[in-house]
Order: sequence, then structure tokens, then C-alpha cells
Amino acid sequence: MKNKKEQLRIKRHKRLRLRIHGTSQRPRLSIHRSLRHLQAQLIDDDNARTLFSLSTCNKKIMQGFKDAGNVKAAQYFGEQFALLAKEKGFSKVVFDRAGYLYHGRIKAFAEGARKGGLIF
Repeated sequence: MKNKKEQLRIKRHKRLRLRIHGTSQRPRLSIHRSLRHLQAQLIDDDNARTLFSLSTCNKKIMQGFKDAGNVKAAQYFGEQFALLAKEKGFSKVVFDRAGYLYHGRIKAFAEGARKGGLIF
């Protein structure tokens, strides 16, 4: 059984997913936060496919950081994710914060992704 905070986050995420929908031209940018890492993926909900994904577990991304459990690393990860997504041909996305509050690492990731060139 998950703790109360996680249950509330999942409840918020279900409520948000009723309004957020990704397409192949404008995919959904979904983020997942753990204590030490971040995972992000671009999802086409029409075809139920993941178009691109990246994690801070990737050694190339986090060479200069001990772990990704801080705001500075989250912002850097957002910038790198945006650059790699633009190389794949994605420039406009719909941001899905997955029930997390728009604060801290989630906010830093979003600002880094905008700085890297993603539009949402």
C-alpha cells in the first residue's frame, strides 16, 4: 500500500489526465520524480506510444552531478532533454506534471526545457 502523499498525487494525476492529451504533432511531456532521479518521456496518446524518453540515470546526462535530487541538476536535465527532443523533431509539447506540484525540481525541469527550446 502506498503512503497517503503518493495516493493524493495519483488522484491529482488522474484528474489532470482528463484534460491533458498528447498527439504525434504535440506530444505529452510526462515527468516522474523519485528521491534521486527524474525521468521524462514524450507520449503520443492517440497511438499509445512513447516517442522519446530520457532519465537522469543516463551517464552522459549526469556526468557532473553526484545525483539528480536537486534543483540545479533538474534544470540541467530539462535543458538536455529539450535539446535531444528538438533533434528528434519535437518542438511543441503539452506538459504533464503527473500530479506533482509545480515547485522545486519539477519547476526547474520545466524552466530548463523552455530554455532549451521546447514550447509549452
